[in-house]
Amino acid sequence: MKEAKRGKGLFRRIRSLIGRSIGAKLTLLIVAIVASSLLIIGLINAFFLVPYYTRNKEGRLMEAYREIRGTDAADGDFSDRLMELSMKDNIIVTLTDSDFQTFLTSGYDGRQNAMRLFGYYTGFYQDQVKVLEKTDRYVLQQTDDKHISTTYLEMWGRLDTGSWFLLQTPMESIESAARLTTLFYIFTGVIVMALAAVICWLIMKRYTRPIRQLNDLSKKMAELDFDARYQGQTRDEIGQLGSSFNKMSDELERTISELKTANVKLQKDNEKKTQIDEVRREFLNNVTHELKTPIALIQGYAEGLKDNVAEDAESRNFYVDVIMDESGKMNSMVKQLLTLNRLEFGNDAVEMERFDLTQLIRGVIRGMSVMISDSRADVSFPYRDPLYVWGDEFKIEEVITNYLSNACHHVEGDRRIEVTMDLEEEDTVRVTVFNTGKPIPEESIGRVFEKFYKVDKARTRAYGGSGIGLSIVKAIMDGHHQKCGVRNFENGVAFFFTLDAGTAPKVQEVYKAEDTDK
Repeated sequence: MKEAKRGKGLFRRIRSLIGRSIGAKLTLLIVAIVASSLLIIGLINAFFLVPYYTRNKEGRLMEAYREIRGTDAADGDFSDRLMELSMKDNIIVTLTDSDFQTFLTSGYDGRQNAMRLFGYYTGFYQDQVKVLEKTDRYVLQQTDDKHISTTYLEMWGRLDTGSWFLLQTPMESIESAARLTTLFYIFTGVIVMALAAVICWLIMKRYTRPIRQLNDLSKKMAELDFDARYQGQTRDEIGQLGSSFNKMSDELERTISELKTANVKLQKDNEKKTQIDEVRREFLNNVTHELKTPIALIQGYAEGLKDNVAEDAESRNFYVDVIMDESGKMNSMVKQLLTLNRLEFGNDAVEMERFDLTQLIRGVIRGMSVMISDSRADVSFPYRDPLYVWGDEFKIEEVITNYLSNACHHVEGDRRIEVTMDLEEEDTVRVTVFNTGKPIPEESIGRVFEKFYKVDKARTRAYGGSGIGLSIVKAIMDGHHQKCGVRNFENGVAFFFTLDAGTAPKVQEVYKAEDTDK
């Protein structure tokens, strides 16, 4: 019972393999053709070899008959030619006179053959003879010799000289040769089929490898992984198909990039119509409020210089430094406001492309090394392998820069800054920038991304913050239709944003190692 189940299971696996593999199908087809050919040859050999040999022997007997018929028995060389004929074609030749007295034979018992010849003439052996052909000169027949259990193909008759002749060739050798040949075909056929199966499988495996590569390539393209390429070097039809796949992959990646960009732009255009008035009013109110303080300071210190309030050089330099500092802060704020204005009004289009997020973050960390050093922070980003995402690379760089700058300004305690990347559901990557320090008050945590909102106004003003940086982050991520946010921890604060990883790799295994760039 168990053996039957195992046999059925093996049969199902073989049938499944053949159903899925072109190589298996072609191998099976070629083996079937070889087996059919060998079977046909075997059947032909079994059914037609003996008749063919018989016909051949009949021809040999006829040739021998012509030889002895056209030769004078009195010739001295006739006996030698007779023996040569007997040895060459395995034909026993017996010649007698008109009274059936043996005078020449190539066999061992010429007298016995002479008696047999007389019996044929008188019809004594009629029950042992099957006549195949009969003329007035000879009789061609098949004879069963029951005494020695042997079948002969014979020709007998009378020559023009009046002598009688008997030509005999044993049929047993023909049948034995046919049986041996059939067995040989069966034996060699099994070997040939086994070798054919192995050779065909190896050849088909080699020739179907490009097809399997194309199949894998098509699956990756279906998952929008356009980095995969057909690597074959052949110039045949499969090679041309592989080149077409590569071109199609490039075109699809370009088209999808254009579609994503167009889709983002279209969504922005729809949202822009409903937001533009509200944004304009809010923008003007906030700008007016934020510019009051630096303008008042600049005006006051300038009037003090004009009225000679600062009489000594040191005081004058202090006044000038304050004016320059406030001017710089106001200039920086105006630039940020212009950037925010372009983002919110859709004048700065999001150019969607696929880029390596790991490389981008490492580049930002290296570029901010001076600020990180001044803040005495220990930055950790333990990632090496590429992680491909969709987005506007330059705008995402600005987001990361804002987060890291914010972390450097607020890092306290252990003075650690940790940048992490986590792959979430539906191919979304979450980038988090955590810094140790004081958590954000609960009443402020929901407003940190508002324009001009400052949790600690005094501290923000001390390092030149305007409360616009996180608003720019929010505008950029809204332009990408992605999330951004903040979360408190007992020992610090974590800001995050998300990006679409597509299926670039579907799951990127992140290798964490010692950060050698620190």
